[in-house]
Order: sequence, then structure tokens, then C-alpha cells
Amino acid sequence: QVHLVESGGGLVEAGGSLRLSCAASESIARINVMAWYRRAPGKQRELVARITGGEPTYYSDSVKGRFTISRDNAKNTVDLQMDGLKSEDTAVYNCYAATFPTQSWGQGTQVTVSS
Repeated sequence: QVHLVESGGGLVEAGGSLRLSCAASESIARINVMAWYRRAPGKQRELVARITGGEPTYYSDSVKGRFTISRDNAKNTVDLQMDGLKSEDTAVYNCYAATFPTQSWGQGTQVTVSS
């Protein structure tokens, strides 16, 4: 089971940008699904963006056009570039990796957007 560590969260003003990074403890080249989820206070966990082998990249409607997910198999990282941040983007962001039948979660990084 791959170990995931997120970084890059913090406090930013509305309209600003942050770049989250997820570092894996081993090669991600053969990991089928890499994704970012988030959970805002009082809300359910939400899939934000996902890269799946052989399928189009997925973005939730709430972040489409503002966020970009990318993976670097050479560095074993998955990043989430977040632009045009809004107060409703405030949440704990978790990195996720899955190749059947195993899945892994990072511990999460807090993103707070002030309005």
C-alpha cells in the first residue's frame, strides 16, 4: 500500500492561487487512479479531480476551469493547481491512490480561503 503525503495547503485570499502536491512513497507509474478529494466543515467528502489510466481527466463542476490536476510518474507526485479560489473551496484536501484491490489516502492538508 503506497504512502501518500500532501503539502502546499494554507491560507489565501479569495481570487488567489495555491498548488497542492502529493508525494508517494513508491512509483505511481502503475497506479491506475490518482485523485484529490476534499471535505468542507459539515459536508460530505467530495471528489475534486481524478486522473485514471485510459480515461478523460475528471473535474467536479464546482472546480472545472479553475483547478488542474497533473501527475508526474518520474517524480511520483500528483499536483493540484488551484486558481481563482473561492471561500467555498475551504476544506481539507486529501490525496487518493487506487489500483484494484488496494487504495490509499493521505493525511490531508488544510486549505482556507478568506473572503
